[in-house]
Amino acid sequence: MKLLLVEDEEAMVLLLRQGLEEEGHEVLVCDSGRITLSQDELSHHDVILLDWSLPGQDGVSVLKQWRESGLQTPVLMLTARGTTGEKVTGLRAGADDYLVKPFDFEELLARLEALHRRDEQHGGPVRMGTVVLDSRRRVLRRGGQEEPLTAREFSLMLSLARQPGTPQARARLMTQSWGPDFEGSPNVLEVYVGYLRTKLERLGAGDVTIRAVRGVGYTLLVEQGPRGS
Repeated sequence: MKLLLVEDEEAMVLLLRQGLEEEGHEVLVCDSGRITLSQDELSHHDVILLDWSLPGQDGVSVLKQWRESGLQTPVLMLTARGTTGEKVTGLRAGADDYLVKPFDFEELLARLEALHRRDEQHGGPVRMGTVVLDSRRRVLRRGGQEEPLTAREFSLMLSLARQPGTPQARARLMTQSWGPDFEGSPNVLEVYVGYLRTKLERLGAGDVTIRAVRGVGYTLLVEQGPRGS
């Protein structure tokens, strides 16, 4: 697995990194001073290990920001806080699992593997005619060609791909990809639809089209009968 470890305690970082790398996993360590990783950088990991007690900003606040911005990567929260109320707080903030320090390393491995399996089961490839939306690698693929997607592009494409032929409301697409409290430009949806159309065109995917539906929003159309490979 590709793992992101967000932890400031040096001794814990050394132990976890050594143990996880010995198990064959790739580990990137990020302390609170580098918490401003982009969504693209965050989403390229299979699981994120996030410590609750970060200096300056607690892990719960960080996690809320990630989820509100559309991050879908599984997050395992590490903390010395073991009460039921605190666990509920972490889970409601968007944590997928919760492990109280001190913990057994074998249990940590088992929980990471379980999160990874669950994410793979819910994030399999989505086929749209001759195009495949690879949910694990965040790319559009056709034949031997690939187009990488940003976290926003992926979220928007997935929303459309899950209901091909069904018009989807602008408000619904905006909420799913930008969160309910987005206060940016109202034209951002059109901009990102344009990005996706360009990437589909570069793949030569003539059988897959994102079409505007007047007064509603957008729909993904997939022609029957493949054109090419």
